[in-house]
Amino acid sequence: MTLPISYDDIVAARERLRPFFDASPVRHYPQLDELVGYDIRVLVKHENHLPTGSFKVRNGTASITALSPEQAAQGVIAATTGNHGLGLAWAGAARGVGVTICVPTGNNPEKNAGIRALGATLIEVGERYDETVAACRAIAEQEQRTIVHSTNHLPVIAGAGTMSDQYLTQAPELDALVIALGGGSQAVGALTVANARKASLAVYAVQSQGAPAQHNAWHDGEARAGVPAHTFAEGIATGSTYAMTYPALRAGLRDFVLASEAMIAQSVRDLWRITHNLPEGAGAAGLAGLRLLAPQLAGKTVGLVMCGGNLDAERAAHILLGGMPHFPSGTDEGQAIGGRGQSHRLPSSS
Repeated sequence: MTLPISYDDIVAARERLRPFFDASPVRHYPQLDELVGYDIRVLVKHENHLPTGSFKVRNGTASITALSPEQAAQGVIAATTGNHGLGLAWAGAARGVGVTICVPTGNNPEKNAGIRALGATLIEVGERYDETVAACRAIAEQEQRTIVHSTNHLPVIAGAGTMSDQYLTQAPELDALVIALGGGSQAVGALTVANARKASLAVYAVQSQGAPAQHNAWHDGEARAGVPAHTFAEGIATGSTYAMTYPALRAGLRDFVLASEAMIAQSVRDLWRITHNLPEGAGAAGLAGLRLLAPQLAGKTVGLVMCGGNLDAERAAHILLGGMPHFPSGTDEGQAIGGRGQSHRLPSSS
């Protein structure tokens, strides 16, 4: 299996992240074991307890701290609709690096407000996401800023890998991980950790039926680009495969399943009821996937990741009252900038 990063890259990212935030907790909820059945012991890693409420702060901080002094002085830029922008904004504020975030007009106002509150420059541009991407590229060229792609950026993948590295240290008994898959940084990070630390650790992925591009590409071997995504789980609303993650995902994932929007919404409700943590759609998708995978994971210790908790208030109320949320149409935030796999050299781990 060819991996885009090495375990040494994850260790280096782990050391760069250490001064910025503590480890997210891992917790066991017996009611989840009962819900899933098949004598499975379920653990949950609460990445929603990290700054900005998402694992994406790992990616953003790993990227910001990997900049050269010259790059840091010029600042970074990204096109995003949510957690990637929040993570970069937080990391930029923590290290004193200028961050510009481009979002489509009409983007989630709560996430826009969060990005601005962290001191980043937020530019609302483009009615469609591809227009936002084009504007982001033009600004990057004009201002000589480093583009930090949400998936095709090596420090992003290494930062995501610190989650699984930390998880395995906290819970060495893990037999498997079920990961909600958007661009694939978390899953590829997990595969890299498993390859280096515990070869028996199986990595599974789940995506929404409303955004099946990565899932379908994994099963049929045909890369995808620009497939419309229709899911309320914004973090996995992916319409493309990515040069830096797709080959490793195809070679390394044990299985890849699709969960319905109704299953993901029910998992939001179940996790709120049992853990009293409110996940966003992507943060609940792992539980939906585990319920589909349970027969083949009978008797195992399985790790889920509550990868984000940034569900907007209106949608949260609707879901918790038993409704099905509306979702934005369009495609994911990663399909254009750096989408052909531009290379970013990681610093050495020495």
